[in-house]
Amino acid sequence: MTTDDLSAPLGQRRSRRRPAIRIPVPYVIAGALALFLGTFILWAAIGDDPLGGEPMAVAPIHLPAVASATPRPPQPPEVSGGPGRYDGPAQSSPPKPGQKAERSKTPEPPNGSTTVNIINGMTGTRQEVTIPAPAAGGSAAMPTVAPAYAKFVELTAQGPVPKIAADGVRPADAFAQPVKALASKPDAPRVALIVGGLGVSAKTTSDAIARLPGPVTLAFVPYGGDAALVARARAAGHEILLQVPMEPFSYPDNDPGPQTLLTSLTQQQNLDRLHWAMSRFQGYVGIINMMGARFTASEQSFAPILHEIADRGLIFVDDGANPRSVAGRIAGASNLPFAKAEVIIDSVPTPDEIDRALGRLETAARLHHVAVGIASALPTSIEHIAKWAKTVASRGVILVPVTAVARKQDSVISHQ
Repeated sequence: MTTDDLSAPLGQRRSRRRPAIRIPVPYVIAGALALFLGTFILWAAIGDDPLGGEPMAVAPIHLPAVASATPRPPQPPEVSGGPGRYDGPAQSSPPKPGQKAERSKTPEPPNGSTTVNIINGMTGTRQEVTIPAPAAGGSAAMPTVAPAYAKFVELTAQGPVPKIAADGVRPADAFAQPVKALASKPDAPRVALIVGGLGVSAKTTSDAIARLPGPVTLAFVPYGGDAALVARARAAGHEILLQVPMEPFSYPDNDPGPQTLLTSLTQQQNLDRLHWAMSRFQGYVGIINMMGARFTASEQSFAPILHEIADRGLIFVDDGANPRSVAGRIAGASNLPFAKAEVIIDSVPTPDEIDRALGRLETAARLHHVAVGIASALPTSIEHIAKWAKTVASRGVILVPVTAVARKQDSVISHQ
């Protein structure tokens, strides 16, 4: 007890006040939020409810007994349209009375096969194609060679590829179709018209063969695998070109398909790929590029390919889509018969634009005496080309196969 405590009046003792602790309001809010968040995280960590509290019901499922414990190997779906082509599932028969209908399933391609999207370089259209599986030995199945083609075939590691016959006859000459000149105008301007993208769809290819006149040249991709379609086209009077996939500038976003010739590959690798494409069928007069803006602009990569085409007695046709293509210059140095498309008939695939493009093709032929056009195998294109072909002779222009306008570069009239 202190002196002050003894001298202080009774009842008037001063009490000491404890200092008040003041916490700012934002701190209180932040603390509450932190407490809530910590509680939630702790509950989520130790809780065992993956559905987050959603209501659920549990019901037993009784599975039928398995008839056999031995697994059944997967069976490939039935295919139609020739070897190497998948045209969809086989049609199942309707269920018998009292029998439940089976659920339809999306069929898978045959075991080991590859499905790719082929993009048309001219129109941008895409088409799914199934590439046949390799044979059991690990290499692609070797295409057969008809006796009519035997003298023009060399067997390589990639398959049978064209060659100049022992008697010097070139495949381009042996498989060329004759030109039927106009009796009233033997020196009439010549038009060659090429329809490409064939061989993948049996129906589209059959329609083109049936509806287009013989002088229209047909270009087949190497992925169809049905040489019978090529034989039918030749029997109908059509010349055949092989479309070889080549690297575009947008590769691999736009991929022409397997075995594409690439600027990143060695010369031998590209020649192997060229031979693979060449071996898919026989009876063609030459090669035309499928896409290939980057590849046809690279002289280092493209020159060996064109030399090989020339050495095998074929012609080369440039589809005209790439203004930077060096094909014309290399063809002259390779002594290679060459033609270049000037008009893309269905770059705008509408009836009116197709008719206008065919009119421009006629005009180019009158100006330069020869002209080459190219179209894709769209139903609208086939229909309008067929109509145009019936009347073009009446306007003094003759429709001819592509070999009739392919010339060695020193004799080609420049259209530039």
